[in-house]
Order: sequence, then C-alpha cells, then structure tokens
Amino acid sequence: MKRRHPRRGMYVLPSLFTAGNIAAGYYAIAESIRGAAGDPNAFNRASIAIGFAVIFDGIDGRVARMTDTSSDFGREFDSLADVITFGVAPSLLAFLWGVQAVAPSAYPLLQQRVHDLGTVICFLFLICGACRLARFNVSVNPQPGNPGRPGRKYFVGMPIPAGAGVIAAVVHYELGSPIYDLWASVVWLLLIGFTGFLMVSNWRFWSGKEIETGGRMPFQVVVLLCLLIAVIWKFSEYALIAISLGYMVSGLLARIAYGWQRRRRLRAGFGHGG
Repeated sequence: MKRRHPRRGMYVLPSLFTAGNIAAGYYAIAESIRGAAGDPNAFNRASIAIGFAVIFDGIDGRVARMTDTSSDFGREFDSLADVITFGVAPSLLAFLWGVQAVAPSAYPLLQQRVHDLGTVICFLFLICGACRLARFNVSVNPQPGNPGRPGRKYFVGMPIPAGAGVIAAVVHYELGSPIYDLWASVVWLLLIGFTGFLMVSNWRFWSGKEIETGGRMPFQVVVLLCLLIAVIWKFSEYALIAISLGYMVSGLLARIAYGWQRRRRLRAGFGHGG
C-alpha cells in the first residue's frame, strides 16, 4: 500500500479566510494606534475587527475539513495569523485603551507603577496566547486536568480567539471610550491577567466540535442560531460581552464543579474505608 505523504501545499479557499484573519488583525492594530492618538471611535473599530477575525478563524478550519483541503502549510499559516490577530492586536488594544489612556491622578508614582505593570501584563497575555497555540499544535488528543462528560470534546485551556474576544467585547461594550480612572485600569489588568492564565491552564472549555454545520440540523437549532445572530446584530455590545465573559466563566465553573465532586468522592471513599 502506497504511503500517503502529508500535504504541504497552500489551498486557496481556506487560506483566503486565514488571510482575512490577518487583515482584520492588522486593521485592529492600526486602529488601536489611531485611538491612542485621540480618536476613541477607533478603539471600537479595532474591537469589531477582532470580532470579525474570530469568525474568519472559525470558518477557515471548517472549510478546510469540509473540502478536504487541510495541509501542514494551512495549520502553520493559521497559527501565525492567530499570533498576530489574537495575540499582538488585543494586547496592544488592551494597553492603549485601558492603561495608556488613564488621566493624570493625584498619585503619580502609583500611576507610573500601574503603567509599568500594564506593560508587563499585556505582554504576558501575548506570551500566554502564543504558548497556548504552541501547545495546541504539538498535542495529540490532549486531556484536560478536570475531565468532562465522556465522548464530548473539550479544549485544554481557553482558546486564544476566546481570550482576544474577552478584550474586544469589553472595549466594544464601552463603544471605544477608553479607561481614564486609575482604579478601573487596575481592575482591567486583573481581567487581562486572569484571561492569560486561563489560556495556559489545563482546565476544560467547550470546543463546539460536535456541531457539524455541513450536516442536517434540527429546525429548532436553525431558529435559535438565527435568533442569536439577530440579537448580536441589534444589541452587539450587550450580547458579545455576555457571550465572551460567559464562556470565560464556564471554564472556571467547570473547574470548581470538578473539584467539588472530587472532594465528595474522596470523602465517600474514606467513609466506606473507615
């Protein structure tokens, strides 16, 4: 039997969506810089661009699987795109929107410390995202530290598009109006740091891979999807922040629930053993 070699060539259709991912990331970087120059609406445009990049990132993989055009080149191209769009772009947006824009306060020394800390935390977000991608690329059937329902597929750690989505959703919720208050900036940095931690954690997050868009779906599912799209279209700032933060919290709740069930089983085992 002839051995099949890995496909290394570039396939145009999925690569177009990956290129769109990079274009959205580049646009988000440019708009973040424009926002720092005094145009708050540019921050909002940057967050929207990251949101569209999340869609492109979800489409290119599904297109490659549906058309049987997966390749080594496509996987590497997609990873490089994700580092730019979901690593560099959101970390820069987070810093310029939530740290750099803070108004002068009555505590200049503290403000300088927060500014320096913000530089480090936003950089760590980028590093955590890159490490998350590297781990995903080299792992074979990874298993989360808190296993979920058997037969259901999970991500180990929060995916980097979801991490970028948290930052973009918060900025979009404020319609690009930056953070001027020093203490609000501290809370913002705590959120960014926690998001970075979730990306490199071994906690489980729902992958959604059991949803097959290429096959038949129940009529109720189609209606719900249409309703969700309509809600996002009309109330995007509320819907997107609810979705992004809800997904982030789901990993935390899954970890807490697993720890609670594990302690209960251990107590029950000791009880039977005594």
